[in-house]
Amino acid sequence: MILTPRFFSRWMALIYLTAFWSLGVQIIGLIGSHGVLPIGDFLNYFSHQQGISRFWEFPTLCWINHSDGFLLFLCWAGAALSVLLFFGVMPAVSAFLLWLFYLSLTIAGQEFLGFQWDNLLLEAGFLFIFYSIRPSRTIIWLFRWLLFRLMFDSGLVKVLSGDLNWAHLTALTYHYWTQPLPNIISWYAGQLPLWFQKLSCIVVFIVELFMPFLIFCGSWGRQIAFWAICGLQILIILTGNYCFFNLLTIGLCLTLLINEPVLEKGKIYYKIVEGVVAGLVLIVSLGLMGDSFLRLPLPKPVEKIITVVSPLRSINNYGLFAVMTTERNEIILEGSDDGDKWLPYEFAFKPGDINNAPRWAMPYQPRLDWQMWFAALSPWRDNQWLLYLMERLLQGEPSVERLLAVNPFPHHPPRYIQATLWKYHFTDLKTKGAKGPWWRREILGLYCPTVSLNN
Repeated sequence: MILTPRFFSRWMALIYLTAFWSLGVQIIGLIGSHGVLPIGDFLNYFSHQQGISRFWEFPTLCWINHSDGFLLFLCWAGAALSVLLFFGVMPAVSAFLLWLFYLSLTIAGQEFLGFQWDNLLLEAGFLFIFYSIRPSRTIIWLFRWLLFRLMFDSGLVKVLSGDLNWAHLTALTYHYWTQPLPNIISWYAGQLPLWFQKLSCIVVFIVELFMPFLIFCGSWGRQIAFWAICGLQILIILTGNYCFFNLLTIGLCLTLLINEPVLEKGKIYYKIVEGVVAGLVLIVSLGLMGDSFLRLPLPKPVEKIITVVSPLRSINNYGLFAVMTTERNEIILEGSDDGDKWLPYEFAFKPGDINNAPRWAMPYQPRLDWQMWFAALSPWRDNQWLLYLMERLLQGEPSVERLLAVNPFPHHPPRYIQATLWKYHFTDLKTKGAKGPWWRREILGLYCPTVSLNN
């Protein structure tokens, strides 16, 4: 099975289109002028703290303009460029602007755009700039090296973390209901017997720890790695909501099926550029892997290079689900006019009402829903953004209210908001029956003090 370079380009265009569209419909409520974390406040703070170095430490076009209109421009211009790229219009220019725009949004997004797949898209997008100029053997192998690191690092962190759930092959007995946003198939997967969950863990270890090495074993090895890694990604797509992450990983797998140019023609200058890019990627990525996994002291020049390039988020470390979460706590926001009767706010995708079935979201990523999952893992003092969210709801801010599925105060904002913490778990087949609840829960208490605009 052989693919043309153009096929991979179109796949990248679709990934970019998904990423920019997903941001465009929620960016104002997240970081707009009246959003949860206004980008203007963020930039103003660092403009006094960092001096001129702030432009490199936080490389975003929002230093030029951080209005709501400009944020929307970055999102929808990115979507338009994705369409141009899909049809092969100015591919190199489109690829560069897509990377620049997404980098700008990732920096501006603060907590809401700090996920591994955001960095993965930036790293793949950086390589894709050169691929769009010329899909050379060097660049194709840099994509394959990225795929190797993504998969192998994810397997290695599970082994080195010391997590007994991975060691005893019981991690997936928790995964389906403790992952950030389960879908309806997750519920059924969570009912599977223990022997199947353990067998699934073995498959995960085989695909993540051994299949990546087949990338370097000729065309037959790459084909086996392609089907194994893609198969795992499809299973993850079916049983979880990880936006464009798994589709992007499949995109990286496509480079395993592209014929490498036998004889490359081109200007010597560009070959030098490719060599510099390849050297930089290898030095930084190997340095990051050595520091993370082997705890090796890095040579000072390598440390310096890593420090300089790290703000661009385009050469990264990876490693997914190093430690399996074994409990699911959910924060439920509730509003009240009198401090006595409380009405819950419902999110579009995160668990709330126990009778609501887990929903499909991917390739869309509801970033506020995701951040609520992370907030429940730590004390409220570590999540100041949540207090800003509560403040916006007390103010009745429309852009923030649109991020929610159900606003129990459609005509006026409440006087008080509280955040309660609940322990959630999937129900079983017997409890669910034909019309039973999908979740069972018990209250743990207040997550943070009740707030009003006066306090």
